[in-house]
Amino acid sequence: GRGRFRRPISESDIPAYRHKIIPLSAWGGLAEDFKAYEAGDGYSRNPLFRTAMKPLDFNLPAGIPQTGSVIVLATFAKSAEVEFTVNKTVRRVLVPFQYFQDDWTEDKLKGVIRKDILKGAAGRLVPVSKRVPLKYLAGRSGLGTMGRNNLIFVEGMGSDCLLHAFATDATLAGDALGEIGLLGECRGCHLCLNACPTRAIGRTAFSVDAGRCITLFNERPGEFPNWILPSMHHALMGCMKCQDICPENRRIPELRIALDAVTEEHTRNILGNKPDEPLTALLRDRLRLFPDVTPVDFHPILRRNLGVLLRA
Repeated sequence: GRGRFRRPISESDIPAYRHKIIPLSAWGGLAEDFKAYEAGDGYSRNPLFRTAMKPLDFNLPAGIPQTGSVIVLATFAKSAEVEFTVNKTVRRVLVPFQYFQDDWTEDKLKGVIRKDILKGAAGRLVPVSKRVPLKYLAGRSGLGTMGRNNLIFVEGMGSDCLLHAFATDATLAGDALGEIGLLGECRGCHLCLNACPTRAIGRTAFSVDAGRCITLFNERPGEFPNWILPSMHHALMGCMKCQDICPENRRIPELRIALDAVTEEHTRNILGNKPDEPLTALLRDRLRLFPDVTPVDFHPILRRNLGVLLRA
C-alpha cells in the first residue's frame, strides 16, 4: 500500500483535534441516508452488533432549532499500559484508548469548542456522542475516511482518535457533506486483513465481520466462543492488531500513557468471583475508567479478560 511510503509525522505535528460542522438543515437527509447505509455491505448484519448499535439515532435534545449545528470532532488518542503483578512477576497489559478516560474530558471539549469554534458566542452546547452514529457522521462530513478495517482515519492521527459530537443552537457555517471516502492507502494493502487473528476483515469491501471480531466478544460478559483462542487476545479490552500493523498508523509516533500499577493483592481480588464496589472504585481510579462503570457490569468482563491474558 502507498501508505508504507508516506512521510512519517513528528509528535509536534500531530493535531490535538480536528472538527467538522454539520448544519441541522442537512440532518434529516443524513438520517434517511443512514437507513440505506445500514442496509449496505459496510454495516455488519451480526445480531450482537446490531443490538449494540440499535440505540444510535439522529434524535437530538429538545430545544435545538433547525438553524443549529452539530459539531463532530476527532481528538488524538494514546493507548495506555498498566502493570499487574502475579506471583511476584510484573505483567504489562495494553489498554486501548477507547477504554479509559484520557485528558479530553467533556468539560475540556466544551471549553475548546466555545473558544475555537463558537469563538465566544453564547449558546447551548449539548454532548450527543452516545446517541449518534459517530463513524458515519465523521465520514459524511469529511472529518475522516474509512479504512479497510472499517475504522475512521483522520489526517495526522491515523485511526488513533476518538470521535465526539456536540449539538448547539448556534448557527455556524457548515462543511460540505459527501459520500464516505475510502482510505486510498488501503488499495492493494492487506496487512490488517492478514494480522487479524480471527480473519474478520473483508478482502474486498471495507467492512468487518463483527461476528468474528474479538472486540465484540471481549466487551461483553459470558464465555468466549471456542474458536477464539487464548493466544488471540493481547489487550485488556478490544483489539489493536489491525491498527498496530497499519502503515498509515505507523506514520504516527507510538505514544503510550502509563496508568497506575495494580498490586498483586488487587490482581488476586480481580480474579476472584465476587463483584466488589471498593475494588471497582480503586480500579476506576487506577485504570481511569469512565464514571458510569459499575462492578456488576465490569468485574466479570475484567476477570475473564485479564485471566486469559495472564495465562497466555
